[in-house]
Amino acid sequence: MIKIGIVDDHSIVRTGLRQFLSEHVDLRVVGEASNGREAIDLVRNQEIDVLLMDLSMPGQSGLDALAMLRAKAPDMGILILSGYPEEHYAINLIRQGASGYLNKECEPTEIVEAIRVIALGKRYLTPTVADLLAQQLNRKDDAPPHEQLSEREFQVFLKLAKGETAGDIARDLSLSVKTVSTYRTRLMEKMGLSSNSDLTYYALKNQLID
Repeated sequence: MIKIGIVDDHSIVRTGLRQFLSEHVDLRVVGEASNGREAIDLVRNQEIDVLLMDLSMPGQSGLDALAMLRAKAPDMGILILSGYPEEHYAINLIRQGASGYLNKECEPTEIVEAIRVIALGKRYLTPTVADLLAQQLNRKDDAPPHEQLSEREFQVFLKLAKGETAGDIARDLSLSVKTVSTYRTRLMEKMGLSSNSDLTYYALKNQLID
């Protein structure tokens, strides 16, 4: 029996996933959460084989929670189920410890297939993601600027692009405001940008935020 946790801020999505997964005898949903912070509590209190997690959620997002979830449950599989196309986030997330990445427009049967593969301790790569990984290996030097950011820089970049203040980011990521400012300076240099509005424009242009 594969024990599953569902993390999504939409109740109707969690209900639909729970109902669909319950139709498979080898899958059992053992808990739900509506944001990253609740996901960490869920993993602390439940034994979970595969966590099915949305990326964009209010408060602590899936991206913010990923490193902490990995630290708390290194053997747990984490399948990201996101509304963003694979080319925008998949590579960064897999590099940061996600076991797989599916777009929410995928066939429901593919979610089940991915869960079963990940429960075996493997990664689930769609043909699109596998192709993106291969491309990245071949073009390390001309990768988009955001793919050259560290995990923490990428988190701070997205939050700044959404208009969050250094204080908000510091609180969400359990950092000092000074540390957030250091990350901001560093990522601005790496991306060749000079203001928060530049960051927002870049993120919108590359469809990293809505």
